[in-house]
Parts: sequence; C-alpha cells; structure tokens
Amino acid sequence: MESHGEEEYRGPVLHIVVVGFHHKKGCQVEFSYPPLIPGEGHDNSSLPEEWKYLPFLALPDGAHNYQEDTIYFHLPPRNGDRKTVYGVSCYRQIEAKALKVRQADVTRETVQKSVCVLSRLPLYGLLQAKLQLITHAYFEEKDFSQISILKELYDHMNGSLRGTSLEGSQVYLGLSPRDLILQFQHKVLILFKLILLEKKVLFYVSPVNRLVGALMTILSLLPGMIEHGLADSSHYKPRKSTSEDLNLIEVLGGSEDYVSVSVSDISNSSQESGGEAKETSGVNRNETHQAKLKQEDMSQSLTGDNHHLKPPSRTSPDSLESDWETLDPSALDEGAPKEENQEKDSFELPETFPSESAPSRTLPITVQPQPNTGQTVLVQGLVSGLEEDQFGLPLAVFTKGYLCLPYMALQQHHLLSDVTVRGFVAGATNILFRQQRQLSDAIVDVEEGRIHIQDPELRKVLSLTTADLRFADYLVKHVTENRDDVFLDGTGWEGGDEWIRAQFGLYLHSLLSTNLQQDNEKMLADYGAAFVNTWKITHNYRVWYSNKHPALSEITPGHPFQGQYSVADVKLRLSHSVQNSERGKKLGNAVITTSRSVVQTGKAVGQSVGGALTSAKSAMSSWFSTFAQAAPPGYSEQREAKP
Repeated sequence: MESHGEEEYRGPVLHIVVVGFHHKKGCQVEFSYPPLIPGEGHDNSSLPEEWKYLPFLALPDGAHNYQEDTIYFHLPPRNGDRKTVYGVSCYRQIEAKALKVRQADVTRETVQKSVCVLSRLPLYGLLQAKLQLITHAYFEEKDFSQISILKELYDHMNGSLRGTSLEGSQVYLGLSPRDLILQFQHKVLILFKLILLEKKVLFYVSPVNRLVGALMTILSLLPGMIEHGLADSSHYKPRKSTSEDLNLIEVLGGSEDYVSVSVSDISNSSQESGGEAKETSGVNRNETHQAKLKQEDMSQSLTGDNHHLKPPSRTSPDSLESDWETLDPSALDEGAPKEENQEKDSFELPETFPSESAPSRTLPITVQPQPNTGQTVLVQGLVSGLEEDQFGLPLAVFTKGYLCLPYMALQQHHLLSDVTVRGFVAGATNILFRQQRQLSDAIVDVEEGRIHIQDPELRKVLSLTTADLRFADYLVKHVTENRDDVFLDGTGWEGGDEWIRAQFGLYLHSLLSTNLQQDNEKMLADYGAAFVNTWKITHNYRVWYSNKHPALSEITPGHPFQGQYSVADVKLRLSHSVQNSERGKKLGNAVITTSRSVVQTGKAVGQSVGGALTSAKSAMSSWFSTFAQAAPPGYSEQREAKP
C-alpha cells in the first residue's frame, strides 16, 4: 500500500477513478488514484460520505444503450474545502469475449466502465479531450488490470494543468453557442432569463453528452459564470435515509462554515427581514447593509420572497411525492399515461407584446462588443464569496442552495424537493425526472428545442419584448446566414461562438447599467417590466446591488436593441409566434394538411380539402384574434399617424 503526501493533492486534478458495473453490486468504484479514502488501497470501493453518488454519476442511467458517452458532473466539497469538485467521465463498453484477461466477476456479454477525472478546475472540455484518449487506450489494452496508464494520466494532467489560468477560450472548449442557437433559436434568450430568475430548471435528453453540452453552453453565456461562478454550486448533503430531521436544517453560507438554524429561528428571522428587504432598493450600500443582507439571505434562502420553497401547487393524486421518494417501480408505469395528459396541458411560452412595455424613443445601440483579449482583474466578493470582476460578475446565482448539477443520477432525486435547495439548473436522462413536473418550474426538452412551463405567471414574466426579439433575431440571422462558411479558415468572428458570448455579455452589462439609472422605468421596459421586477427580488440581484460597481458607468444604459416599433417588428413577432405558440402550430399543421390534400385526386379528396380549408380558416381566425389583442400600445396610433 502506497502512502501519499499532502503535496500530491495540491494539483488541479484530485483523483483518477474507474467505475464499473458489477452484475450483483451494481455501479461501484474499482480503482482510484490517489485512493479516495487516504490510507486505503487503490482497489478499495469505499467512498467518502460526501461522494456516495459518484459511481451513479460516472456511469449514468441507460449507459448500456450507447457504446460511449461523456458525462460532466459536480460533487460537494469535502475535507474542509469550500469549493465544488468538477467531474468529467468517459464511458465505454466492450464485448467480454474481446478481453485478453477475463476476470471471474465478468459474467455478462459486455463490460461497462467509466474513467473519470475529479478536478478543482472547471475545464470540462479540456479534461474531456485528454481523458478520451486515455480511455480509448485503456480499453484497447483489453486488460483492465493494467492501471499504470491511469497513474501516468494523473501525473501528466497535474503537470500540464498546474498554473492554468481560467481565462481564455480553453474554458469553453466543446461548448458551442452556435449549435445551441440553431437548436433553440430565439428561445435561447428565454433560457438565459430563466437562470437569472433562479428558477428550478430541468434539462432532459439522451445521451448525457448532449445533455451536459446544452446545459453548460447556456451557462457559458453568463459572463464569468463557468470560470468563477460555480464554486458554491454543489453544496448539498447526500441523503442518509428516507426520513430526514426537519427540526434542524443546515443552511449554507457563502464563505462561512455550515450554520445550524432551527425552524423557529428561521421564522423569526424571516419576519425581521421584511423591512430589511426594502433597503436593497435604496442607495444605502455600506457595510451595515451588507451584514444585514447576509442575515436576510440566510432566512430567505429557506422562506424566500421569491417563493422558491412553496409546496407544489399542482400535486396530482396519480403522482404523489411519496412515490417519488420511495422510488416505487410502479411509479414509472403510473406516470406513463400522465405524461400524455401533461404534454397536452403543458405548452411553450406564448409570445405576445407585454402590455406594460412602452416603446423607447431612443436610437438602437450599434456599437458591437469586441473579443476579450485582456486579463480580467478579479477581487473576492464580500457578500457572494466568489471572485468578481469590476462589474460584479459573475452574478451570485449558484450560491445559498441554488444548485448546478449538469447531470443528476436517479439516486439524487430527493434534491429536487429538498427544503435546503432553493432552486437548481440540472440535467437528467431518466424519464422519472421529467414525469415529476411539479418539482420543476421549467423542463427543457433539448431534443425538441422546446421549453415547457406550466405556470402562466412565469410564462408572462419570460415573454420576450420587442427589443428582446430584435436581439434574438439578430443572433439567429448571424448564426444561420454564416452557418456554412464562417469557419472555413478558422478566423470567423461575427456569428462565431465568442461573438455570441460577447453579445450576451453586452446584453447583461447593459441590463445592469440600466438598473443603476434614475427614472429608468422606460428603459427597463425594453427588458420586460415583469421580468425586471421578478429579477430584483432574487438573491443574485440583491448581492450584486449591495456593492458599488463604478465600471458600469462606462456602459451605455438601455437595451442594445431599443427603438421605436416598426412594421418589421410586427413581422418578427408574427413569425416568432407562428413558430412557438400553440395556435401558431395548429395553423401550421392545418396549412400542411391542406397542401397534402390539394395534390391528391378523387372524390374523397374534395371532402378532405374542404375540411382542411375549414380547419385552416378556423385556426387562422383564432390565432389572429389573439395576436390583435396583443398588439403593442400605441402601435395602431403610430400607423395611422403616417401619411
């Protein structure tokens, strides 16, 4: 048994781990270097309590359906460390008969294993690129007892990554906003806003590499989020039993130790915080205010002005929370018919003109963001505990119990309803997560490029304004028009990944700058008054507003695409609504039915055409009546005023 000094654990890579599937024991750790538990052997399958879900994260649900896959996952900190541990796992399976050395416990026709890296740095794509090569070589040996290559991987990674800066394009390796916009179109901006509102967002698709790619790409649009905003994103406690002690809840501090708070103390402090919350809208930003904000955050992370901890309002007798927590296998069968009904009830965001949005009279901002080539100066945030730039970014979204879990194992299902978890951005491949709709505010179907939101109030809050649609359409056009040739020589900027991130950076910087202006209601209306009002009661906004950020004075306030309404805006709204609203989809289906009927022949065809035309006319009439009601205030007057 080898002993390892503390110096071996100081590198960016903490462990190299092999996880395999045992026909009797299920997923288990087969090798770790250095050992996960100091003093144990490399082949010891014991796990630290904080990392008990590691085997199920590294070897995901349904892995047997794919020859290979890649998983990104987050683990809670351990050993007194306060920062998230970032995991990257490469899964492969091989036929057992192909093995040169077949061990006694190999009883199935295929062998499934994952090689994973546990790192201190969120270099997902870079770690994946290195790990895939080694995993391929490890499987090509066809003898899994040959572990020397894994030890060499540990030494090589720590040598090559030591001193690596989290600035630059290597952080975003493998994350493509272009592909995301091609998949989600204008709805990418809705996903961006969902995360700013700290809602419970569940991404769903298989295999896992598509899932984590989409989720992490959305986060990469938030300036500094992947580099410095996820350090506090996985502070949760693994479940020890089905019965939890609700009289004592552990509340996480941004930079403090765990704090034990009783339920009675929480209720008392939440009453006191009512008056303190009002102070955040004023100009008092001294140290006393910051101290009060910390106390307020602790209480509101559980009681929450933004109602994150309200019981689900749509609990169905067919899908009780008890079934969810006990993992009764019959829950999957019972959920099947419910899934069909919920698909009918759930629909995407209807895009209408917000009644509170008044047209802005100023000219659109035409200055384009430039690529960031300089080194960003970072300071430790006094309240957030995160490393922040001069604008206060990254925003403290993933703190105080708001989790980022790129992939969730079925064994982690309880976190969705855990009272200490105020929200999450999580990814899942198991259908059970999707069927439990009442536990999420939004379910993102990556395969279909759709966002399912059942709460009509939240749909209203996230409805894109005309300025938002201009911004999103600007991105979509640049991406689609340059789709074929922009990267032929590798020098493309407009429409490229870095350009898209710069556009979202400008959007967020402008939003922050606008919030600091006096009499800013009209300018904020371009972002959506309902959205801005909801965002202002989130934790990340209150933390950001508690500090001064003089650098924002250099940012021009106002929406980057503000301006008067025009006929082009109406066409844009019309096109967007046809593609995304339920009535628009019915119209499209009716038109398709009509087209098919027209090209047919025979007597039955005449009846079919008549019915299809009636259907199209009905859908068109219904849809236009809704669109007319949603016309922007003053639009008809503007049109009539023209000569």
